[in-house]
Amino acid sequence: MAKKIIRSDEKKSIFGLEVNGPVFFTSAIIVIITITLTLLFKDKAEQHFTEIQAFVANKAGWFFILSVNVFLVFMIYLAFSKYGQIRIGGQTAKPEFKTLSWFAMLFSAGMGIGLLFWSISEPIYHYLSPPMAAGETAEAAKEAMKFTFLHWGFHAWAIYALVGLSLAYFTYSRGLPLTIRSVFYPFLGDKIYGRIGDAIDIFAVLATLFGLATSLGLGVQQIAAGLNHLFGIDSGVITQVILIGGITLIATISVVLGVDKGVRVLSEWNMRIAVVFLLIVLILGPTIFIFKSFVQNTGNYLSSILEISTWTESYTGSNWQNAWTTFYWGWWIAWSPFVGMFIARISKGRTIREFILGVLLVPSIVTFFWISAFGSTAINEAILGNDTIVNAVNDNVATALFVFLEDYPFAFILNIIAIILIAGFFVTSSDSGSLVVDSLTTGGKIDAPVGQRIFWAVVEGSVAAVLLIGGGLQALQTATIVTGLPFAIILIVMCFSLYKGLSEDLRKLKKRESQKELENYEEIVSTIVKKRNINKENNIK
Repeated sequence: MAKKIIRSDEKKSIFGLEVNGPVFFTSAIIVIITITLTLLFKDKAEQHFTEIQAFVANKAGWFFILSVNVFLVFMIYLAFSKYGQIRIGGQTAKPEFKTLSWFAMLFSAGMGIGLLFWSISEPIYHYLSPPMAAGETAEAAKEAMKFTFLHWGFHAWAIYALVGLSLAYFTYSRGLPLTIRSVFYPFLGDKIYGRIGDAIDIFAVLATLFGLATSLGLGVQQIAAGLNHLFGIDSGVITQVILIGGITLIATISVVLGVDKGVRVLSEWNMRIAVVFLLIVLILGPTIFIFKSFVQNTGNYLSSILEISTWTESYTGSNWQNAWTTFYWGWWIAWSPFVGMFIARISKGRTIREFILGVLLVPSIVTFFWISAFGSTAINEAILGNDTIVNAVNDNVATALFVFLEDYPFAFILNIIAIILIAGFFVTSSDSGSLVVDSLTTGGKIDAPVGQRIFWAVVEGSVAAVLLIGGGLQALQTATIVTGLPFAIILIVMCFSLYKGLSEDLRKLKKRESQKELENYEEIVSTIVKKRNINKENNIK
């Protein structure tokens, strides 16, 4: 007699918790060991983190670059191919959320904190030290914006689109659990419910936790810097840890409320505040220059996208890319289980073409305009001889946004809004991440007990706090790149699996359509024959 297959979302641990035991406990143990070792060897941790990051970046940087380009090309192909017409959840499925709510949630989960942290600092860094041009020149300014757009644009969102589409399709169209292992069903079959599937989900949990910790760490550093700038409050590690605790508490409340009442509401309010904030900066700042730079920056990025996205420093021998592009690709890949799974949960009922174009285009265009409004304006100030922003970036990168706003009317109010916005994105990232990690560790259960969601919300905050204590930003970057590498390999396989699954379903769809056409034809022919027979009978009579 064949062994009964138990789905991952039907398993229970030996303690009776609604979790997939191997994934839950293995992930929890690895995280606890990491936290403990970082705290015990705090003095040596930063050095080790630096060495590990350099090793991974030097050996695997080319692989990150190749992989991310493959993901973007694959997503564009699916959007404009015959597969674009397939609807997630079946051809009769309807979207659960309005389009604007959908955009708000995926943007809030995807990049909120990081964009606020780097939108000024990164362009200034690249302007001072560009990879291919002389620093502090007009050419350096163009290059700075090109590479910033590269790091935050189509490639980043292609990673999210790949994971989100794969999960949404296999969950809602194939009826599989909402977890990363389900994506590999065309290759592995029921083996996804065994050790191989457990290993995939463990990698996904670790990548999510450490990717989230990076964003949360950046966010809390910026909030602390803002409070110091405005009120003189110490911005050290103690303050940062206290902030993590307070904001994690708010995120936990949101987690308890769930997606519709908690996450959706917060995401929509975040976007409202972000739009108002952007409009104020646009109106009070150099409005015409912002629009001009947006057009030029976008054009420069699009015209050079092939060159800069495949550049690997092969002939320069420099390490610029290790610190920037490789870190970003590792960061986005590490974030992809979290953001992808969250996008999947809110995307049922959309066609593949609608999904991909929505995820790729809308957030990217908004991001480009945001970076132009803040980054281009900061560079322009530097070109005109105002070193205030440059000095702020060099002194403490986390203060750049607040120093930038000092040149605007109502600077104090704008800085308060900025702090609220950062905290809001912090909360939406944390609560969305908790729901995702909980889903991964339960084998794909969508409505697991609240206590488990609370546990993971607390764990996320703890990881961010400990990594900040143990090694600051370097530790966060290292954790991201190291966990992102094995998951990049998983994403490559995911492309093949998704293609195979879609091909199978399209064949079935075409077969059903052909069968329906045949049935309709037979029905029409039958009707015609009946009418003729009736007419003949009437004529005979």
